[in-house]
Formats: sequence, structure tokens, C-alpha cells
Amino acid sequence: MELYIGGNGQDKLNYVLKNRNMEENQVWNNLHLWFREKLKAGGQPEKELREYVRQHPDSVFISDEVGNGIVPSDEFEREYRERLGRMLTEIAAQSDRVERVICGIGQRIK
Repeated sequence: MELYIGGNGQDKLNYVLKNRNMEENQVWNNLHLWFREKLKAGGQPEKELREYVRQHPDSVFISDEVGNGIVPSDEFEREYRERLGRMLTEIAAQSDRVERVICGIGQRIK
């Protein structure tokens, strides 16, 4: 499993496609948006994601980092940020490769 994180607009998808020699359909891009929508709809994104990882241990995930910067004043936004951050930590621990992408340049952190 691989995880690529970084800020919005940092060209993460192009970096992964080019440097990891992958097709777009092999990558789960914008994991953070999927997670947010599931949470907003009252779902259990952690449970669904854990099951997906169990069934697809060779997954490649791309997500925005949401834990940096100002803590949101909105309760839902704080919960989203906290829960996604914990889930990304869990995925990173299980991943063989974790990279942060800034300005289209990857920095391997695991």
C-alpha cells in the first residue's frame, strides 16, 4: 500500500502517475473528499475504508493534508479533520511507502 499526502493544488496526482508509472484508475485520488462526504452523510468512513484496505492491500491513496493550519471553529469541520487525520495515520502505518508532495516534488517519509 502507498499513501501520498500534501496540500491542495500541489500536483499530487500527476506526481504519482508520472513517478510511480501508474494509470489514473489505479489510484484512489482525493480520499479526503470521499471521507468528508461519507461523514457528512452520517456514514462510517473509517469502517468502509478499513474494509477496502483489507480487500485491496495494494491500494494507492492520495489525500490532502488537513491537520496543518488553523483549527476550524465549525464542529463538523473539527471532527472531520480529526477523524481523517487519525485514519491517514492508520493507513500510513500499514503502508510500504508514504510520500509528501509539495510543488509537484515528492519527499519520501516512509
